[in-house]
Amino acid sequence: MFTDVDGRALADFPRPSVAVDTALMTVIPATHDTLARLGVLLVRRPPQSVGAAAGWALPGTFLHEGETLAEAVRRSLEVKAGVTGREPQQLHVFDDPARDDRGWVLSVAHLDVLSFVDLELLRKPANSRIVALPSRLRLPYDHLAIIDLATERLRREYRAHPDPRRLLHESFTIADLRAVHEAVAGRELQKDTFRRLMIDELESLPAAAEGRRGRPAQLFGRSARHAE
Repeated sequence: MFTDVDGRALADFPRPSVAVDTALMTVIPATHDTLARLGVLLVRRPPQSVGAAAGWALPGTFLHEGETLAEAVRRSLEVKAGVTGREPQQLHVFDDPARDDRGWVLSVAHLDVLSFVDLELLRKPANSRIVALPSRLRLPYDHLAIIDLATERLRREYRAHPDPRRLLHESFTIADLRAVHEAVAGRELQKDTFRRLMIDELESLPAAAEGRRGRPAQLFGRSARHAE
């Protein structure tokens, strides 16, 4: 059995509980009176947890004995929201000893991104909701900080490359692409500047889509050298 230089075993040291929380992000499509907006999946908390959090939180769970972080994330998404087949990426470890009023709990935050249509097909509507950001909901622990960090990560990824998280289909118009990037950025992007920034990583397709005023609009796809 391992002991340190003072003769203490591992069990003699206080240890925190370990949790995982996932910011599963999407872009909520525009409607006739709203622009497309960045959104995040929230799940309903059990009644005994309801209070300051107003009943909603990021999907998360405690790490079980013998379980990997990735396994815990997949379990939490499936059990809490009905979302399966995802492999979220580790984002950051939130380790403030006072972050959780239940005790000493570290949270390994994760990030994933899914198209709105795919997320709507997967999630359990009775137990989850997609909330547009920024949200006025009060969330528990440091879940707002997790969402803020996930949002900034996405914004960095989307600044220079066309839809790196594949929120769009394989073919799209420049207007479609800009709408997604504006939703992620949370602001309007200048049309000509955006086109110049993205065009080298796109290839034009022979087909065309109907434009906003009935005129054909050029369709694009990701160029082969930037497809992966």
